Amino acid sequence: MKNALQAFMKRPTTWIGIVTALMFQIVFSAIWMTGYDGVTERVGELRIAVVNEDEQMGRQVASGLVQNLPFDMREESSLEAAKKRLNERELQMVVYIPGDFSMKATAADGTASIQYLINESNPALIKSIMTGAAAQITAEVNRQAVAGGVQTVLGGLHMPADQAAAASRGLSERVTSDIRSTNVVDGMNNQMVPMMMVLASYVGAMIMGMNFEQSALAVGQAAGKWQRFAARSVMNIGAAIVVSLVGSTLLASFGGQMAQGFLHLWLFQLLFLLTFVFVSQMFLYLFGMGGMLFNIMALSAQLVSSGAIVPRELLSDFYIALGDMLPATYAVEGNMNLLFGGPSPSSDALALGVIAAVAVAISVFAVAAKRQAPRSQPVAAIASQHGK
Repeated sequence: MKNALQAFMKRPTTWIGIVTALMFQIVFSAIWMTGYDGVTERVGELRIAVVNEDEQMGRQVASGLVQNLPFDMREESSLEAAKKRLNERELQMVVYIPGDFSMKATAADGTASIQYLINESNPALIKSIMTGAAAQITAEVNRQAVAGGVQTVLGGLHMPADQAAAASRGLSERVTSDIRSTNVVDGMNNQMVPMMMVLASYVGAMIMGMNFEQSALAVGQAAGKWQRFAARSVMNIGAAIVVSLVGSTLLASFGGQMAQGFLHLWLFQLLFLLTFVFVSQMFLYLFGMGGMLFNIMALSAQLVSSGAIVPRELLSDFYIALGDMLPATYAVEGNMNLLFGGPSPSSDALALGVIAAVAVAISVFAVAAKRQAPRSQPVAAIASQHGK
């Protein structure tokens, strides 16, 4: 055993493996601890729109919500416009006060409801936070309605003073929440698919690129640098086609949601997988096997900043800007649209195409800058030279 241990310790690959494991701990700890620092304090960055169609009590309620709730509150004049922004993830929730709110709230046996629209095609944390916010908003409406002098408002409707007082006291039990979800996600297994697809695709691209780099070093003297680059590019495209097809097929076979169909999902997965391949191998073209360190950093940064786990609205400005430059952000958003519903992923596909093109251009520059390794002479030629 002692001899085996000494033999292992003399191999560079043994030390590379140990250093890689160590770097995973260092990089993930540093990025995740800084990336998620202060997330709970930034809940106020989440955007909620209030749409009011009630010109009596609703106007006061809407104004109070915008002024008092600890979110980025704003009033919207049109419910359809608010729904559109919600579908595009520009809003995290829409609060709708219907036109008959005052009438139902002041009726002797009536119950008024506030409607809450939540887009589930988001990180799971969004639904959890917004559901809690809906309860908070309903409580705030009741508090405003009673403590804020709604008795005066009711009196202005020519209701006798004693009836107005009784109605205002009972109002705290009459306003209820009506929570409605759009782009409903069917179960936690489907909710985790965007993160799973990004994680599996980037890690797979990293490992494949590392092995391609080792193969390129092994055949270095048998082919020119441009021949090796062309061969790797062809293999990258072929592998991406097969891997993405297998991934999408497995997702369909396990009953995964596909709001926009199998073909769209497969083509989009092919695009972001190719982008991951080009980006991860770009670091290898630039730094050789040392580029794996940058891949570890890129993997961790993308898991934090892409919005696959925590909504991007809750991250610091640095990580939001970092996510804008990394492909996983657009892969996650496009996957959510294709899997659960939402706008067309065309803008995400365009961003991925640009990132892939930049990665390929940098890789071409790195290959051009490297010196061509001397080609080994054929054995027959060497023998003939020695015979002369």
